Amino acid sequence: MPALWLFITVLVLGLAGFILGRARVMKDADGDIRKLHSLPNYYGSNVMLSAIIPSLGLLVLWLIVQPMIIQANVASHIPTENYADSGALNLLMSDVRRVADGLDIAVSQGALTPHAAQNLTGTDDVRGILGRLGVALGTDVEDDILTAAQEYRIKSNIGGWIMTVAVIAAAILGFAMALKVTNKDHRARNSVEKVVLALLIGAASLAVLTTVGIVFSLIFNTIEFFKLYPAADFFFGTTWAPSFGGGSELGILPLFWGTFYISIISLLVAVPIGLFAAVYLSEYAGPKTRGIAKPLLEVLAGIPTIVYGLFALLTVGPLLVGMFGKDGSFGVNWMQGGSAVITAGLVMGVMLIPFISSLSDDIINSVPQSMRDGSLGLGATKSETIKQVILPAALPGIVGAILLAASRAIGETMIVVLGAGAAARLSMNPFEAMTTVTTRIVSQLTGDADFSSPEALVAFALGMTLFVITLCLNIVALVIVRKYREQYD
Repeated sequence: MPALWLFITVLVLGLAGFILGRARVMKDADGDIRKLHSLPNYYGSNVMLSAIIPSLGLLVLWLIVQPMIIQANVASHIPTENYADSGALNLLMSDVRRVADGLDIAVSQGALTPHAAQNLTGTDDVRGILGRLGVALGTDVEDDILTAAQEYRIKSNIGGWIMTVAVIAAAILGFAMALKVTNKDHRARNSVEKVVLALLIGAASLAVLTTVGIVFSLIFNTIEFFKLYPAADFFFGTTWAPSFGGGSELGILPLFWGTFYISIISLLVAVPIGLFAAVYLSEYAGPKTRGIAKPLLEVLAGIPTIVYGLFALLTVGPLLVGMFGKDGSFGVNWMQGGSAVITAGLVMGVMLIPFISSLSDDIINSVPQSMRDGSLGLGATKSETIKQVILPAALPGIVGAILLAASRAIGETMIVVLGAGAAARLSMNPFEAMTTVTTRIVSQLTGDADFSSPEALVAFALGMTLFVITLCLNIVALVIVRKYREQYD
């Protein structure tokens, strides 16, 4: 049974458990809710959770573990001389999985019988058969790949049926055990609340473990990169010239300079406009004006970044060339093309305005009204109150909003790709094209990259370095926030 249908079956069993559990306890209490330890819905929820949680947990675990076990067993059908390392083996196994999936499609659509699918040989036109079914293969299917795919298909089908039986059995067993102990004296509320608490703890742990997993994946691949490329040349090199044929120069300084140069320009645009907009909306605008202006301002946050990139490429870039180019209105010939740091910085600044304005507005509104009243009562004007009382009190939150905007700017990709160009250079001229760390990560991991080469592994080193720098920025912001909070507590 497909995993989706199995999931739906478990949910149906859980719903049935809820109905039966509730009905059973009401019957045991002769319909008098006052005789129950817990509310009736808790008894139904206890049966439902007892059926759903163990079975879905088993389903998720099975879907994770089964492919790994099958791949380890099937890989033995591929001769070791056909691959040089684990990366090459993974590529071959991806072909195995595609062929196995194609055989399943062929059988399900009647193009092949199960017997014929298991008796195909490499001399048969396997690629043609699967191609007609929409399964794209880059090369002809060799005997060892086909044999491994047939074995993979058999084991997957057997594993799928075992999974179906095991998951449904777990659901029925949990259903029956919970229904058996359901009576008016059972502490169903305690059981349900313990399960909910465990789910909440699991959700929080999952978020933390995901972060830890990301960090470790970056660390391990970064270590592999530094085994192949000198760390000093990476951190202090001033030339970025990757070459998958060898002889690459992978200095990070030009990339980080482009990243921070564009981010600084975007913040110079977004912070004043966003902060002034927040002050106006929270302190000066009336309810009607605020009700119209704030939603319109926040629409900017919902625009996809690719649209901003196209705006930079087609509108802002040509506009700046028309002003600062050779034949521009200023006649200065500072800008040779539309792709430049200033183009990406301006457009990214527009994108960041709603992040700063919306967050700062909420933070300013959270400042106690008593502080405003006290300042005004002492004779300060409204502008003096904003400048000397409200903004200092809200400064920790405003720093957090600016940090969020800075993190978004540092991690932006599409606007930089379309608006800033792809040149890695160290230059102070904002009218020249430059590139950033994120765009280079994408370029190094696209195409037919050999993941054992420094040219591909450098993407993980770039990501790890960017992560560390962002973490340092967060620490600095936390220190600032704590300092000002101590002043106003």
